[in-house]
Amino acid sequence: MGHELSHSQAQTELVIDATIVADPTHCNSPMIIKSSASALLARLHAGYFRITLSLCSQTLLWKALGSPPEDAHTFRRMLRMLPSTAFALLWSVALFALLSLSLLYAIRCFLHFKMVEAEFLHPVGVNYLFAPWISWLLLLQSSPFIAPTTTYYLVLWWVFVVPIVVLDVKIYGQWFTKGKRFLSTVANPTSQLSVIGNLVGAQAAAEMGWKESAVCLFSLGMVHYLVLFVTLYQRLKGSSSLPVMLRPVFFLFFAAPSMASLAWVSIAGTFDTLSKMLFFLSLFLFLSLVCRPSLFKKSMRKFSVTWWAYSFPLTVQALASTEYAQAVKGGTAHALMLALWAASVLVSLILMVFTAFNTNTLLPSDDPSHFHTHCNNKSLTR
Repeated sequence: MGHELSHSQAQTELVIDATIVADPTHCNSPMIIKSSASALLARLHAGYFRITLSLCSQTLLWKALGSPPEDAHTFRRMLRMLPSTAFALLWSVALFALLSLSLLYAIRCFLHFKMVEAEFLHPVGVNYLFAPWISWLLLLQSSPFIAPTTTYYLVLWWVFVVPIVVLDVKIYGQWFTKGKRFLSTVANPTSQLSVIGNLVGAQAAAEMGWKESAVCLFSLGMVHYLVLFVTLYQRLKGSSSLPVMLRPVFFLFFAAPSMASLAWVSIAGTFDTLSKMLFFLSLFLFLSLVCRPSLFKKSMRKFSVTWWAYSFPLTVQALASTEYAQAVKGGTAHALMLALWAASVLVSLILMVFTAFNTNTLLPSDDPSHFHTHCNNKSLTR
């Protein structure tokens, strides 16, 4: 009888549902589609907000260039001839991209909370959690529909600034309480996103007349920028804290002083000596990086979303050069503005084209820039 039972079990194990194998539509079942969507969300990390940083800063650049004063340079007067629908279209595209990414990342927070927590504990990933809020603040400032004097602007400013302040308490609190050794371990070029978040918030506050709040955020960002800049300057050689694919984020070195220059212009109301000093510092850092193309050679061999890290710093510097040209009113200043503006737009267009032709590789399963693959010691940021 035992022999018969064993024989029956063997027969049972060999039974195969032929309808499942033969039916080609089985691969499109809801369960498999759901699993595939969940896998894609698992690969969507906060670094993809580099795209929205670029698009939203471009909208602010085009708004600044399209609304020049009456005594502006000929080039800027020509930009006023561009149809307003072109700017509205660009702003709408940026809004759609930011809404889409924000919604997808919010879903990811529910479905893959452990992965989001890993980003929060990662020395690179936690800094990109500032990126969506920076993008929203940039988009708010460039909005053709919401004026800075309206209640909607004030409410949205609070919605976007509060998460930045919360992240500030987390990051800067660790720097303060755990000391220099901890900061020298976790500090990397992406840490400047925390500074940029405060500066963008200060600029948005100054636009609506909240000068005290603007000065508060500006001082918070600049004090920690000085500490961070010295720390990074001392340990820049070798860039051991970053994988090769993330080296484009070195462009954030000149994005922070450029953004500080813009924020101070909004606070002071004029492009004064401090604004010029910050702008010249950003130019020096930009030239220092451009003169070292070998630093980025390996990261450019294969398209990656990290390439978008080039666009945002260039755009912010082009914005600062626009304010500088308006204050100086010289041929050299306007030539510099034109060169930086052209570089910013050209790089953004090239990145859009590369992204359009490489959509199948945007969420690779073996993304070398994924923060989880480099989180060898989570205790660093706790």
